[in-house]
Amino acid sequence: MAMDIVPIQLSLTAGDLITLWAPRWRAEGEEWEGFLGNEESLHAFPDAATLAAYVRTVPSHDLADHPAWPLMAQLGPAELVPEENQCYDLVGVPEIVAQEPDTWTIGELSAITTVVRSLADTCGLDKVHDVLNSAEAFALLERDSWVFSSRDSKRLWTELADAVVNRWDEVIDELDGIVTVPEVDKVALAAAQREVDEADEAGEAETEEEPGKAVAPAGDATEAIAFWERVGIDPILISTDDTDHYTLRCYVDDKPVFLGSGGRIDTCGSARALVRFLADDGATGHDLTKASTWSEVAEKATAGELAVVVDPQNTYQLIGLTDDLLDGPTEVDPNQLDLAVELLLDVGRWGGDEGPEIALAPSASLGWLTSFVLRPDPSRLAPSPPFDAEAARWSALVDDLNKRLRPR
Repeated sequence: MAMDIVPIQLSLTAGDLITLWAPRWRAEGEEWEGFLGNEESLHAFPDAATLAAYVRTVPSHDLADHPAWPLMAQLGPAELVPEENQCYDLVGVPEIVAQEPDTWTIGELSAITTVVRSLADTCGLDKVHDVLNSAEAFALLERDSWVFSSRDSKRLWTELADAVVNRWDEVIDELDGIVTVPEVDKVALAAAQREVDEADEAGEAETEEEPGKAVAPAGDATEAIAFWERVGIDPILISTDDTDHYTLRCYVDDKPVFLGSGGRIDTCGSARALVRFLADDGATGHDLTKASTWSEVAEKATAGELAVVVDPQNTYQLIGLTDDLLDGPTEVDPNQLDLAVELLLDVGRWGGDEGPEIALAPSASLGWLTSFVLRPDPSRLAPSPPFDAEAARWSALVDDLNKRLRPR
């Protein structure tokens, strides 16, 4: 990595977000520390390709004066993916302190506390410092697990756990409040995404050349994919302007059924958060319990053996489509639009709302425009601008979908 500027992943209410952290550096005789952002705002991104596009095109931010910053623009998306030990599950801290204070628990909590303190220092979050100072054990975490093996260890750990139970939501709220997801240059983002796709294709080609080796994700991911295929339920990811929503969907008698009830879809901000939800409140009380295989999912979640892996064909990117439709059919990504139309129609059918089907019918102006993008026909008359009405109708459909999403 470029001279101590480190990609990190923060799991917050909005999901798993990537940003950059410069833990310590010296300039003009002074010691500095910083994160990617502007003043008291932290800039974070849904994936490494988006981060790479930002790094290559935005010159003004808090890390611009770091001596290593000129090298960052030379890094590809693959080099901006955080290492496993740089992934901090901040929303998962209550689950961590519910465990015994062994070496692994202490180490994970210590790393999270370190990055949280740094964020509080950098962004002036006094309330976060107040929470971390409310229990003596937070300051002792870096001394390793031996501190919690003394006769006084039970008191220390209990005080820390109580502080988390009673006040960790304040920490999350403070951090959620400083996070922004900036828009990035579309051309730069497309270029970065092509690099990701080319790297994936190259990796698949190398795997195919090795005799007897199948082209598939390794380890747990492969097992997870096989499990979801067997039970006939799909983890899906819906990306909106505000955040990522992880949820589940299946088809019963060819009709879509989502994780939820009463026309509201239960969602979580990350794959791990979805697993936790399914192991607790999400085990029952929703429409997916109609699926004959649901008991297998609930049992795996309760046993801590469930993993959520989202297939790219079940990833629905709604971001930017309204603007693209406003600009005309040549500006719309057909694959992105096709998946988004599928999602809107599925949700409408499940929720008993005919609005999406009516608006997207070829006889309607929006349906005419989308069908022209998805099923091009040289013999058809191309839709003519302006496309304000079509973009407004699409935006209304997406707003209706957003109202159905019920974050957990």
